[in-house]
Formats: sequence, C-alpha cells, structure tokens
Amino acid sequence: MNVHLASYLSGTTAGDLAGSKREFLEIGRRSGDYPMATARRDGVDSEVSVWCSNDYLGMGQNSQAIAAMHAAIDTHGVGSGGSRNIGGTNHYHVLLENELADLHGKESALLFTSGYTANEGSLSVLAGLPEDTVVFSDAKNHASIIDGLRHSGAKKHIFRHNDVAHLEELIAAAPADCPKLIVVESVYSMSGNVAPLAEIADIADKYGATTFIDEVHAVGMYGPQGAGIAAREGIADRFTVVMGTLAKGYGTVGGYIAGPAALVDAVRTYSRSFVFTTSPPPAVAAAALASVQYLRSSETEREALASNTRLLHSLLIEADIPFVSTDSHIVAAFVGEDELCKRASRLLFEQHGIYVQSINAPSVPAGEEILRIAPSAVHEQKDVETFADALHGIWKELEIPTASAREWATSALRGARTAG
Repeated sequence: MNVHLASYLSGTTAGDLAGSKREFLEIGRRSGDYPMATARRDGVDSEVSVWCSNDYLGMGQNSQAIAAMHAAIDTHGVGSGGSRNIGGTNHYHVLLENELADLHGKESALLFTSGYTANEGSLSVLAGLPEDTVVFSDAKNHASIIDGLRHSGAKKHIFRHNDVAHLEELIAAAPADCPKLIVVESVYSMSGNVAPLAEIADIADKYGATTFIDEVHAVGMYGPQGAGIAAREGIADRFTVVMGTLAKGYGTVGGYIAGPAALVDAVRTYSRSFVFTTSPPPAVAAAALASVQYLRSSETEREALASNTRLLHSLLIEADIPFVSTDSHIVAAFVGEDELCKRASRLLFEQHGIYVQSINAPSVPAGEEILRIAPSAVHEQKDVETFADALHGIWKELEIPTASAREWATSALRGARTAG
C-alpha cells in the first residue's frame, strides 16, 4: 500500500470518516407515479413513498417538460459539446436565461451547471472584484455560499441566523466608504425557516449595501409566477442579485443568477466555475425552460404543496412531534441524536415503506440531527395523514423526546421564527 495512503487510513481522519460514513439508498423514481419509487437496500427491491425529495412540485414528471427534453434530444443530441465560451452555447441556453431574467424582473441572467456552482462561482466574483468589499453573511448560509465567499478573498462577517439587529451592528461598524455585500437565503434548507427579508432590505438601503439572495428553496413554489419569497413579499426589486436553481421546484438540474447586466457580465467573464466547465445539455435547458414557463402560468402545483404542508404542520403539532419551523414546506423533525435519527429513518422504511433521509453531521451540527421531511404537490391528503401516523408511531417506539418533553415547540406555537 502507498505509504501516504496507509498513513491517511490509519490516522484520526479515518476514524472520523467511519463515524460519519454516508450510505446512499438507490431510488428509482417512476415517472407518472411519483412520489412512489423502487428502492434497493441490501440487494432487495421494495416499493417506497418518497418524503425527502427536492422535486417539491413533481415537475420531474411534467409532460410538457418531458416533451421538450425529448424534442431537444432528437434535434441536438444528449450533450452540449463544450463550454459556453467554446462551442457550448445553444439557443435553449439563451432562451432560458432570458426567461429567468424576465421572471425575476432583472436585466440579465446566467445559467450554471448546478445551484452549488451558481453560488460559488458568482460570489467568488461579486465579492472579490470590488476592492475592499466587506461581506455580511448569515450564519446558516449554504456551503456553496461559504465556499464562494472564501474563494473571493473578501473580508467576511457572520451575523447570527436571521438576527437583523446583529447584522446592523456589524455593518454599522464597517468603514462607511467600503463596498458592502449582504448575502442571505430566503428559505433555509435544513430548518425550513424564512429570512426577514424586508428588514434586511431596509438595512441594505440604510448602509448602501448590495444584496445577494439565494432563493433555491423558493423559486417555482412561492410568489407570483413562482418568482420566490422576495417576490411574494413585493420586495424583489430591493435585492440586487437573485440566485436560484432548476433542480428543485423546476424538477430538472442547473442553477442561475439574475441581476443587473453589468454584474452578470462580470460573473460571465470571470467566474471559474462558469468559464471552465461544459455547459448543460440543450435538452436539460429545454426541459427547464418548459418547466419555468409552465409554472409561471399554473397555480395548481403551488396550491397543492401549500395545502399538504399546512396539513402536515397541524398533524405534527397535534402529535407533539418537534419540528423547527412552520415557515415553509421544509419540515425538519428534530431528533437531536445521530444513531437515533438513523434508526427512525430505517424503521420508517422497513415498517411503513416510507423513505425519509436522516440528516446528520456535517450537514447539520452534531446534536441537531433531523429528519428532513418534504411534503410535495404530488402527495395526496391521505398520504400526508398516513405519513404523520407512521412518524408518530416511530416517535413513540423509539421514545424520541416530544416537543413538550423538550420544553421546546415549533415556531407556530411560539409565534416567532426559530433560529434553526
């Protein structure tokens, strides 16, 4: 064995890896039959109902998106043929970027291969190019945001999650004449709570800060035509750059930013994760375009998601199952112990044919393990009721502390947002 490899495997890192090793469940989603899927575990196939997918609206099986992808494959094949700068810009990329810019009321948009690269690639430029930029980033921001800001080299201040008083304290202490950038998410991926966007916009206006909002878990699902939480609150124009994904509400894959043409052009020119990678296949862009256009005119899916979410919130509150926030469709049932969380996930699978992935460190801090539940637009009311009953049974079987036992309740019961 290679000496370096042997040293690595025998070191403390190997022990850390053993404790946090991730197991990936094979899932074969069935088009036309979501949320049902075939799952393979320990070499055995079984039918499961999926409750942790990020295809929140079921657009992965939308007939218009599927038809658009098939047509584009027939015309252009399965690959793009290059990076955007060298032979890889197809008309579908341009049409999709124009559609996204229009959706968000921005001058321009730029397509990335994923939401992760959209955040990392754009923030490394937007925070890094203006000399002496100071960034103010929410403590719960996604890893892609953290990486983008780190790669930018900009000075960064972290404010407590959704704590606008702390944000203002930090930004007021910064030099008055330095460029300032505030970076937040609208819906936070692990807790499901929503940022106080109007207050953040007020602080940005007061101190002359540029704003960058990640709406990954909101686009397609909230606001007029699915334009996101800021649009829902009527303040989309108060955020300079919006970042979104095509992989969740829109059911395909890819990420994007939309904003002023000058800023988007800077990212297009200097972002390494945009410039130095093959572009998304035209068929993916065509399907995403069809999905965005469909959800701009259909409220059916958003209404179904909202209805199922409200029902699940109420049933879990009734069952005294602690979850982090009622702000959104992401329902983070709080377990708080690594092995217990994994056992709950496995028992839901084995006893009820329900798949919910346990979320453990490093995705959440140790001691904050959750079952990240995602009711969708394609679940029926009876599905939600069956799921809540099953979860309640597992909670009792494993003696997981209830909300009242923890002297801890959901944001609905407290009447306030939780820090997650």
